[in-house]
Amino acid sequence: MTFEFLWTDKCFLTLLVLSILVILLSLRKQHVRRSFSIILHNPIAVSAGIILLFFITIGVLDSIHLMPMNHKAETTITILDNILAPIDQITEKTYSAPLALRQFISETVLINGVVKQIYPPLIYSAKIKTEKEKKRVITNTFIYALQCSTFAIFMSGLVLVIIRFSLRLKLFNLTPTSLSTLITLGILTFFVVFGYELSRTFHVLGTGQIGQDIFYFTIKSIRTGLVIGFLTTLFMLPLALFLGVVAGYFGGLADDVIQYLYTTLSSIPGVLLITASVLSLQIYIANHPGQFTTLAQSADARLLALCFILGVTSWTNLCRLLRAETLKLREIDFVLAARALGSNWFTIIRKHLLPNVMHIVVITLVLDFSFLVMAEALLSYVGAGVSPMTISWGNMINSARLELARDPVIWWPMFAAFLFMFLLVLAINLFADAVRDAFDPHQSHV
Repeated sequence: MTFEFLWTDKCFLTLLVLSILVILLSLRKQHVRRSFSIILHNPIAVSAGIILLFFITIGVLDSIHLMPMNHKAETTITILDNILAPIDQITEKTYSAPLALRQFISETVLINGVVKQIYPPLIYSAKIKTEKEKKRVITNTFIYALQCSTFAIFMSGLVLVIIRFSLRLKLFNLTPTSLSTLITLGILTFFVVFGYELSRTFHVLGTGQIGQDIFYFTIKSIRTGLVIGFLTTLFMLPLALFLGVVAGYFGGLADDVIQYLYTTLSSIPGVLLITASVLSLQIYIANHPGQFTTLAQSADARLLALCFILGVTSWTNLCRLLRAETLKLREIDFVLAARALGSNWFTIIRKHLLPNVMHIVVITLVLDFSFLVMAEALLSYVGAGVSPMTISWGNMINSARLELARDPVIWWPMFAAFLFMFLLVLAINLFADAVRDAFDPHQSHV
């Protein structure tokens, strides 16, 4: 096995590494350390951060592809695929409910010359024959997950005691932040172990129309959501930050040109622009098959192009907000004093303007991230989203929309996509809200 990285993998992992380096380098400044201390003393922020780290870890594991040494395989697998195997390799005939032993749809069979309607047993959970055995397995798994959760809480508490001992604090003084950390780690460990162990025997969230495991598809969709959110932000932020601050600080002709630019771009219907761009990319991929030798590469190119298009069309709102804030800040005394003392425009923007607009950047990017995760579902619905070969929450919702009209209702594909999308967006919103409060220079504690 050799490692292989697609373009979205390289961009996503590079962005994470650069973010970690920027955070570590910024810790040299006292006011930044004070802001991070405020975040670490916020129980909600710590809990949201732990959940967000869990999602990012899954995204990283799903971004490291493995290729056989002979390079004859048409598709690559990831580290996450190896962890979740074999649920990605065994498919059923059609729908099955969560934790079910039989298909959800009946079949007509001929038994001893008699035509009967039966619900065939599932292939994956064939070794569990009765409901009694099923309950016993679930109970044993529940107890095991509870034990792992208790062990995780104990080890986390031990680490906290060691940290408090090294800082010469009271060893067993349980602060709200410590309690929030222990509870979050315990609950997260319980559900991770419980879900993973059950997936060794059952289809935890059922199966879809062609028998695919919904639990596997939901977990694999995390990477797509993170890539769309983070890479679109990467493409959007430099344009919005530079043009917004420059327009507000210099005014005049530069301000007029930038205003005309984002006003014109805002007038173009976003969905139509994205649809036209995606269709153009599909034509390019079809005409240049030598550049995209596998289905994974063509799907990855479409995902990367979608992130770029969303970034190009999404920077206008942030640019407008930054321009308005910079127009106000450039008339404040400390900016006028810096200009009178001979500071050049780049130094004034870097030291005086950017730190005072970052709280707007953070909260806008978070709101846009939530919008982008949900926009992917909308674009997939109209056929302009990621490739059908890409596993994503949008494709899951698009394929599940007609299943809600069945009788009885097939509810679990839609529920699974909604649940994980909700958890990711909620964790990011809560964590970024605490980050904004901690780094906002207008707050009294900074």
